[in-house]
Amino acid sequence: MNLAVTQGLALMPPPFSAGLDVWSQTTGRPDTPTYDEAAFAAFVPTDPDFGSSLEIQKLSATTRLRWMGEVPIHPGRYLRIRARVKAVSGVLPDVAIAAWAGNEFNQQVSGITTTGPVTTLEDYGTVVEMSAIVGTGARPGVDMVWPVEVAFAHFGIDLTGPTGGVVRVDDIVIEDITALYASDLLGLVDVRDFGAVGDGATDDRPAFVAAMDAAGSRHLLVPDGEYRIESDLTVPMPVAFRGTLSMPDTAVLILQRNFDFPGYEAAFGDGETAFRKGVQALFATNQHTTFDLKGRRVALGGPVDMRALAGTDSYSVRRLIVNGQIDAQDTSDWDTQTVTRTATYSVGNPVRLDDIDNVAGVPVGARVTGVGVGREVYVRDRNTGADRITLSQPLHGGSGTQNFTFERYQYMLDFSGFSGLRNFEMHDIEFRCRGRCSSVMLPEGGRILRFMNCEFDRPRDRAITSIGTACQGLWVDNCQFRSSQQPLPAEDRTVIAFNVNGNDAKIRNNRASLWAHFGVMNGSGHVIIGNHFFGGDNLSQAPRQAGLILTAGNVKTTVTGNYIDNSFIEMSNEHSPEPAFTSGFSFGGLTITGNIFTCNDVAPWFNWIVFRPLGPGQFIQGLQVSGNVFRTINGRIDRVDAVDTTFAGLDFGRFRNVIFENNAYNGVDFPAESPGVIIHDQNSASSTWTIGTGNKLPFGGRARTVSSVVMEGPARDSSDAIRHDMPYVQTTQGANGDQVHLRWPQAVRGRALLTVRVDRPL
Repeated sequence: MNLAVTQGLALMPPPFSAGLDVWSQTTGRPDTPTYDEAAFAAFVPTDPDFGSSLEIQKLSATTRLRWMGEVPIHPGRYLRIRARVKAVSGVLPDVAIAAWAGNEFNQQVSGITTTGPVTTLEDYGTVVEMSAIVGTGARPGVDMVWPVEVAFAHFGIDLTGPTGGVVRVDDIVIEDITALYASDLLGLVDVRDFGAVGDGATDDRPAFVAAMDAAGSRHLLVPDGEYRIESDLTVPMPVAFRGTLSMPDTAVLILQRNFDFPGYEAAFGDGETAFRKGVQALFATNQHTTFDLKGRRVALGGPVDMRALAGTDSYSVRRLIVNGQIDAQDTSDWDTQTVTRTATYSVGNPVRLDDIDNVAGVPVGARVTGVGVGREVYVRDRNTGADRITLSQPLHGGSGTQNFTFERYQYMLDFSGFSGLRNFEMHDIEFRCRGRCSSVMLPEGGRILRFMNCEFDRPRDRAITSIGTACQGLWVDNCQFRSSQQPLPAEDRTVIAFNVNGNDAKIRNNRASLWAHFGVMNGSGHVIIGNHFFGGDNLSQAPRQAGLILTAGNVKTTVTGNYIDNSFIEMSNEHSPEPAFTSGFSFGGLTITGNIFTCNDVAPWFNWIVFRPLGPGQFIQGLQVSGNVFRTINGRIDRVDAVDTTFAGLDFGRFRNVIFENNAYNGVDFPAESPGVIIHDQNSASSTWTIGTGNKLPFGGRARTVSSVVMEGPARDSSDAIRHDMPYVQTTQGANGDQVHLRWPQAVRGRALLTVRVDRPL
């Protein structure tokens, strides 16, 4: 038999074969008569069931057997006393575990239970085991609940009932079973008590379910070990993990009272698994809206397929991941996948590529490049049966067949598998990409996704990528974007903070440093407010790239209160399948107000507002640039506005509602104004005053409207007489159409103030 030791004390009584002089006939106290002197008892060395045993003839109403060893009793300790007995002959008695309990003064403690359950022997030769549990707490299964004043006890058995029978008793066992009650004392239910094995192979889910059913309001305890859970499990009460769980990828664990990253990390013992399982549960539960990282760091070794975790193609219930850091580890799982395919494009199907060999090898979410492909065009979907892919935006190069390159960047959180996702939010998350991967790829469809107070630290290629229309109503608020290419010259940078295909994005109060582009935005209805994006370098008079690119033509967008530093705003129609103007709206719908524009050590031909038409016939209809401050440092520039004529120019004869007013210009040689006031001094009498606009009309446009002519002082003829005649104007004069002719009935001289516009306001 095993020896139970508690705090260095031996609890196990010696076997009867060691002698009967330590076994009392009464209380077990010193100097009481022992069984070594008893005429009604004898030691039996060769019992077929017990080996050796004590044989007792019951001659009194109660025959007692007590070990004379003092077993210490401590608060919080639970002891189990076991004995095996069989009837040999005579009348069959009753048997029970029994004790004498004493206090620290060696006095018997009265008024307490000192016997366990009574067992009646029913036949001869049958071994019967009885037991009783002693402890200081009224816990389930405790037969003798003793007060703390009990200091020690003498344990044994009582024979009661009819007199005259003969029984044999095996060696008595005393065990410390406090460990079985420790969880209960702490309000815990131990899953091992319900059959959990924890060997990493056996399915312990039934044991967990049984433990949870028994727990009630108590907590669940998962001791040391690895517990395999083969299917979904919901734990409704708090759980303390000492061991860990393992589960299939598709099995969901919902910890309703430990629903945060530390809770799942305790459950799985691994941060990446904990994050994946926690996010999986976020989609699966209706009890929680938020998975909180609790300020902790999650180390990711590869992309997280969010659609695979969700187990559904579409999801619209509001869900949030908040408060922590996601850190990319150095693994090959972040490597970009690049393939080249020949495909046919038709402007009749503007977001399709057809006739692609091995289309299955073209990844959804890959960025497309080739002749006539605009910036930020992605594979939105693919049809392997039809050898076809769907694009996020049309191409501008016209119909034809050519080679296209498809680059699939790897993202920390990849939502591309969703056909629809709404109301998903990321708050206070730092995406620590370390130049190894990109941050977030949005779903193919959906709307109202939010990034609030997030940090995008050194993505390899992109921070936020939209491959479809899930960017509809996108919120990016109070985020910081740090480029992985900050040491490079501005013109060599390729990383982009975000792109938008849908409408109504809210891009507010963000900071973006040294990217190729802060944002590439199609769609309309955008609000771009309070951002600071800058893209300079340490080179002298080096080129700069556009910070904000708007590609929808007529954008219905406001750019207000931003700090635009060493980068510029570009209007382009590169996502139009037929970039030449034929009908409808052309460039416009843009308000640029209250911004700070600055640049440092740039070439004189640098500009802050650039229109880049990719086909002829385009014009501006609805542009207001007002209340802005333009300032250069370490040099001057020619003007703030320009047209990139690489592909085509603008039709200046169709400008409408183009306003440049109330702006402050510093270090700019030709400040743009429309309407602009021109002061003309005609020093010699003439019937035709030729009035130039001094290169002040926006975009080098034409003087199309004179809204007022005011004479400062009188007009005088050649004889110096005052003339009161009214002149008329002729607009769009001169080789470039940027002059005005003021025509008089006769030759006069004087000073005129003209208000000239580059457009027709109506």
